[in-house]
Amino acid sequence: MRTLPQHHRKMNNGINYTEIFENDLHVQNGQYNRGRVNGYHHTSRVGVLDYRKGAKNTDIAQLKSVDRRNLTMLETGDAECKFGIGFEVEKSRFSRGAVRNTPLFAGFERDSSCGYEAVTNILPLLPAGQWRNKVFSMMHDARKVIEDSYSPSDHRCGGHVTLSCEGMTGEELFNATRENLAIVFALFRKRLGNRYCNANPRMESNFQGTRYVAVQQKANVIEVRLVSRFQSVKQMMRRYELFYTIMDFSINNPNGSHASLLKKVRPIIKSMYNGDEAKTDEIIGIAKHFNKYIKTGRINRGVINFVDPMRRLDAESHYDRDLLTNGYRA
Repeated sequence: MRTLPQHHRKMNNGINYTEIFENDLHVQNGQYNRGRVNGYHHTSRVGVLDYRKGAKNTDIAQLKSVDRRNLTMLETGDAECKFGIGFEVEKSRFSRGAVRNTPLFAGFERDSSCGYEAVTNILPLLPAGQWRNKVFSMMHDARKVIEDSYSPSDHRCGGHVTLSCEGMTGEELFNATRENLAIVFALFRKRLGNRYCNANPRMESNFQGTRYVAVQQKANVIEVRLVSRFQSVKQMMRRYELFYTIMDFSINNPNGSHASLLKKVRPIIKSMYNGDEAKTDEIIGIAKHFNKYIKTGRINRGVINFVDPMRRLDAESHYDRDLLTNGYRA
């Protein structure tokens, strides 16, 4: 087995994703090469690796009891993470040498809308600690795929995120996270102008129609299609942290207030905007407007430019009292 890079050697106790991945390549025995570009949706047909199981005590030793509520301890003594996350990294092209066997990615594919995409394996969605650090290490090792400075993307590219929770169906997870995903709508509101992810912006569970929805529920997962392209490793890490906070709050505090969630995610949003307090306030404010819209179904002044930019919806049926009384002024 090849020598691990320095930052891997520092974390050689506990779960080892490089070893798991290389063992899978050995089992495949050349039948499927995860390190080359394949046809559209080829990765989903072959399958992805599930990294949520197999953590050792050293991986979770630093976690507080409140953080362990999202883990399951197996009879073997190993830990399993209840939450899972997967990313699709769409790119206009991949850097020379970037497409290779790497633990983070299950496969590379041609993409019909952007050009190419890299699909991650199922990652454990975790709080801060040694186990999360190993996930972040995989992202860093795959930087030549993720970073735009190596593998560029453009406005046609997206960054779909798939979420799962052990023991929950896609419908149950969709309903549990629905109102709390308002912060995601606030961050990626301009993507609502993209026909591949703009349907059902209110996240109605009984929606029928196109599959090009902002958030899609499937059998055992939900896919957040609204997320924009990945341009850096730091960006992927912050989004990982954001989705962990949303999942943890939604599942473990089902009656928690939206204001409480926004307090929890505020430091993450601030980091996304390099400490800019004014921009952070703006995003938090827009999230409140989206949360109100998702709850009531009434379009308000804060979301109208994103959910009804052409003013095509009937005002009497969809606008809130403020818009009905005062009309819309930019």
